[in-house]
Amino acid sequence: MKRFYYLSSCDTCQKILKALNLPNDVELIDIKQTNIDAKALDWLKEKVGSYEGLFSKRAMKFRSQGLHEMTLTEADYRRYMLEEYTFLKRPFVIYDENVWIGNAKKEVEAAQQFFANSK
Repeated sequence: MKRFYYLSSCDTCQKILKALNLPNDVELIDIKQTNIDAKALDWLKEKVGSYEGLFSKRAMKFRSQGLHEMTLTEADYRRYMLEEYTFLKRPFVIYDENVWIGNAKKEVEAAQQFFANSK
């Protein structure tokens, strides 16, 4: 699997996409147009270790729906991400067995280094 899940209207995602200089074989998926499917989400969970690690608690709907006051289970995290793209931490970069999640500086730098060294 070679995919970049992002939000096209997100300036941070656009900046990261440009900085990574991804190979042409990476499929770009705008999660607003095509939300992640269950199979890909489950695969990512196996790589990361939890659905919570893929979930964005910074999403506006996290607070507006009162989720911040609830104790969510792994099944809850999975369900919310499949129902609503805004709950996905973004971007997700998948290249074969390598995965980078989110926009934290260390994640972006690790992905940049990987792609710079793979050319």
